[in-house]
Amino acid sequence: MAQPLVKKDDDRDDEAEYSPFLGIEKGAVLQEARVFHDPQLDPRRCSQVITKLLYLLNQGESFTKVEATEVFFAVTKLFQSKEIGLRRMVYLIIKELSPSADEVIIVTSSLMKDMNSKSDMYRANAIRVLCRITDGTLLTQIERYLKQAIVDKNPVVASAALVSGIHLLQTNPDIVRRWSNEVQEAVQSRAALVQFHALALLHQIRQNDRLAVSKLVTSLTKGTVRSPLAQCLLIRYTCQVMRETGLNAPTGDRPFYDYLEGCLRHKAEMVIFEAARAITELSGVTNRELTPAITVLQLFLSSSKPVLRFAAVRTLNKVAMTHPMAVTNCNIDMESLISDQNRSIATLAITTLLKTGNESSVDRLMKQITNFMSDIADEFKIVVVDAIRSLCLKFPLKYRSLMNFLSNILREEGGFEYKKAIVDSIVILIRDIPDAKESGLFHLCEFIEDCEFTYLSTQILHFLGNEGPKTSDPSKYIRYIYNRVILENATVRSSAVSTLAKFGAVVESLKPRIFILLRRCLFDSDDEVRDRATLYLNTLGDDGSVAQTNKDFLFGSLDVPLVNLEISLKTYASPSEEPFDIDSVPKEVKSQALAEKKAPGKKPTGLGAPSSGPKSAVDAYEKILSSIPEFSSFGKLFKSSAPVELTEAETEYAVNVVKHIYDGHVVFQYNCTNTIPEQLLENVTVIVDASEAEGFSEVAVKPLRSLPYDSPGQTFVAFEKPEGLAFGKFSNMLKFIVKEVDPSTGDVEEDGVEDEYQLEDVELVAADYILKVGVSNFRNAWEGMGPECERVDEYGLGVRESLAEAVSAVINILGMQPCEGTEVVPSNSRSHTCLLSGVFMGNVKVLVRLSFGIDGPKQVAMKLAVRSEDETVSDAIHEIIASG
Repeated sequence: MAQPLVKKDDDRDDEAEYSPFLGIEKGAVLQEARVFHDPQLDPRRCSQVITKLLYLLNQGESFTKVEATEVFFAVTKLFQSKEIGLRRMVYLIIKELSPSADEVIIVTSSLMKDMNSKSDMYRANAIRVLCRITDGTLLTQIERYLKQAIVDKNPVVASAALVSGIHLLQTNPDIVRRWSNEVQEAVQSRAALVQFHALALLHQIRQNDRLAVSKLVTSLTKGTVRSPLAQCLLIRYTCQVMRETGLNAPTGDRPFYDYLEGCLRHKAEMVIFEAARAITELSGVTNRELTPAITVLQLFLSSSKPVLRFAAVRTLNKVAMTHPMAVTNCNIDMESLISDQNRSIATLAITTLLKTGNESSVDRLMKQITNFMSDIADEFKIVVVDAIRSLCLKFPLKYRSLMNFLSNILREEGGFEYKKAIVDSIVILIRDIPDAKESGLFHLCEFIEDCEFTYLSTQILHFLGNEGPKTSDPSKYIRYIYNRVILENATVRSSAVSTLAKFGAVVESLKPRIFILLRRCLFDSDDEVRDRATLYLNTLGDDGSVAQTNKDFLFGSLDVPLVNLEISLKTYASPSEEPFDIDSVPKEVKSQALAEKKAPGKKPTGLGAPSSGPKSAVDAYEKILSSIPEFSSFGKLFKSSAPVELTEAETEYAVNVVKHIYDGHVVFQYNCTNTIPEQLLENVTVIVDASEAEGFSEVAVKPLRSLPYDSPGQTFVAFEKPEGLAFGKFSNMLKFIVKEVDPSTGDVEEDGVEDEYQLEDVELVAADYILKVGVSNFRNAWEGMGPECERVDEYGLGVRESLAEAVSAVINILGMQPCEGTEVVPSNSRSHTCLLSGVFMGNVKVLVRLSFGIDGPKQVAMKLAVRSEDETVSDAIHEIIASG
């Protein structure tokens, strides 16, 4: 029940919000719904109850089948009332209840009567409700009325029919396509909303026919569209046609560009903006073609309407990523927006200025931004920080002023994500601008003195341990680090101890001092701190020497994922006389169980992983494969891929494949599931055609004897492969004998029928021959690898939607493990460095440094540097990229 209205207390906040639905309970509302059965209906009371029911439904309250049915039948009695307000509420509740097919018949006659009523309000709403709850059978009966409604003189009725057609196109496309003539006529309507809805429906009807869409756009761009809403829609369809037909290529004609440019002179602001935005997003657009659009957006920057200012500055912000020089003419107008009351507009203005400004304007911008930062929320501050980082990478000589700015805002109030963004930016600048290392590390040291975030403190200390010893004066950081041992919580103290030890291990002159500080840590109250201090003291030794083996383990790069190391150490913790072997730790990044991934709606199709023991997927696969006599002579398994789905969701047979790579063989493991209860499959095999995989020869097949309903099974096919990297496409046909099963008794017919089922192709790619193996410190691992087997070259990646898309594509081609979070590309960045590591087939370690940059309009260039233990592997990585 809703609580009664009460008088506010005088001391209550006058602006407090009071919900009229506070305290509503479903049971009480269902009791109130009995008012629908009263002989003398109270329209006002009934409307109130329906409002409460709609509130409950929209809040996610679930009604049982019985409850929904009772409410529905009660609501149908309200059709006897002639009160217009109540009738509209009845329409709403019927749509929300979505009655089943056997219940719809109860209201069909009433709705059809309303659809032919003299009241346009009744007609429009009845059409919407009928089309929402009806099925195909009833739709054919009312199709004639819907066609008439589409061309009705009343725009409300016509729009209702057109919108219903848009919804029905998803469920009954054949029927709706028969309305093309009427919809075509509605496109010529003088009513703005009718023309808008008609154009949307007509486009959806023809969307699978490119030629028909092109003809539609060509005819309408000649000036027959009057509605501003429809004009915006037409602009979007025009751009779609230009993209699909290639008419917007840099070297081609642009038959539709004149139309877009003409829309810049439309009287409606929404059309002008839509056309300007469309021109800026054209592929290969030239500065000359951009000029009229930029001019219009520049005018919008000084508009009195905040929505226009926001739309213009957001579009210019995107344009600045690819054509910064084209936006520079708007800089003066955007500078005036820095003080805009709308903080979103001000943030976009600043970030755009940072992208388009020149080196001489950096200092002036920093002064303006300093006053601005205190007035905006953290989410906007993060955007500004990202833009400043990009500006610093663009003008590295200005690193001092930009680094000082980041340092100043780092000491101000802010949440974790904001502070993390600043710290990440400083770290990136230190790595990419050598001259910024000293000042950047000093600013980070100052920050951890007041940092309230444990995670950030530990990350900074870890970074300081890697970079600090390589500076000209490492000793100046020791005081900051040791203060963390004295003043911070146990987690930070532990990290500080490790950082001190790194300085002692790398800098000879600091070893005696570090040794004294570590001895003091032996009296710490925390076990972890004391244990680390003891470990590092024993490693450094009383004489200040460092055992090379321990040094490599504690201070070098770790070639195994920490998660896998933790699992292996927990296993080793059980009584064992054998020393722990680091080589026994799985190198796969994800130590996932052997249970196969499945597509939505499919039954699991993989083998169940062993219930005990933290084995990696490769270990579990190897145990299974080695137990099969046909494969036992293949040697050690190098890699097993993630499952690749070979069937669509909700098909009668679910199949995926796992690719097992050996030095000289490839084994395809087909995981199959029968989803039909009335069938038993026997002698299940996969016929593999390797005609598109040159050099591969089939050597063994292990069929699946029986595949009952909902019981996953596996069949295997093995190929001998050519030496080295070998690629190819394999087509697959599932072959089996089908036997009928009585689901009630489980009896199986003796006679079966041979059948086949076409599966998707599977490909062997470069990533199948490389293991994802991370390193804890990429720089140390890179320098430790040495330049002897380094190979460097540059590549053009062509037109890409974004830098992030290019980075992701290269990572997917190589199948290597991104290091230190470098797979994430900062928004609006025009350059990026990505670090990858892995193990090449033959257990050869390989490291990759990828440097990306935007060269021209969406043209991405990449510099690839590879280091490995074998120069042939370095060459192979370049060959993969060159051919990919």
